[in-house]
Amino acid sequence: MDSNYKAYDHVASFERLDAILAQSNSNFEEKKSLPDRDELTFDNGFYASGTALFIDIRDSSQLPDLYNRPALAKMYRAFISEMVAVFNSHPKGREINIVGDCVWGLYNTPYKSDINSVFSLAAQANSLLKVLNYKLDKAGYKTPIKCGLGAAYGRALMIKAGQKGSTISDVVYMGDVVNEAAELASQASKGTALSFLMEQDFQSNLNEANKPLTAYDLERGCFSASVINVVTEKWYSENCT
Repeated sequence: MDSNYKAYDHVASFERLDAILAQSNSNFEEKKSLPDRDELTFDNGFYASGTALFIDIRDSSQLPDLYNRPALAKMYRAFISEMVAVFNSHPKGREINIVGDCVWGLYNTPYKSDINSVFSLAAQANSLLKVLNYKLDKAGYKTPIKCGLGAAYGRALMIKAGQKGSTISDVVYMGDVVNEAAELASQASKGTALSFLMEQDFQSNLNEANKPLTAYDLERGCFSASVINVVTEKWYSENCT
């Protein structure tokens, strides 16, 4: 978000600290699902269960050594553009965020079918990456990119954070579900790890078709998979080979 210069007033700052820390714990309400952003104020917050899905690029710190800045910018734009398209295709998506080379989403998943739909997003992202690498190669990028996906189901706290009275604010999601999905994504596609790692509660809610596609990763203490989207793979086989 854009900066909008205001001189710092230390007395007003100290008063805001007191006001924030004096807020009642009862302002943080339990919900069956994560609500719209419009329901948030600087004084409340909402707890609800949901699913977090993360994807980020492996070894991205080495990419500036391989490509100049315009080339790198186009690579990131292509990756982020279409991963956002995939992550945003779930009807119960609550939030889609971009952080550096990472795209992540938070989804309301009250039913097992919703969690299985998030599993399908991971499959689509895996197959999309295959197409992206083909197109990057055709455009002169000779080093394919690898990505890691991580998913977790659990409870999150949703708050509005920023400076009250300014236009600078955002919604922040806190809790193990977000942190665990991010950590799993950071470990996926590293060493012997498969491209998609998930924690137990997410995996246990998969249906009879999806659960056999996963396996327990003893080294990392989570479940793993390397899944694809059949339609995208068919397009790839017909157009990219």
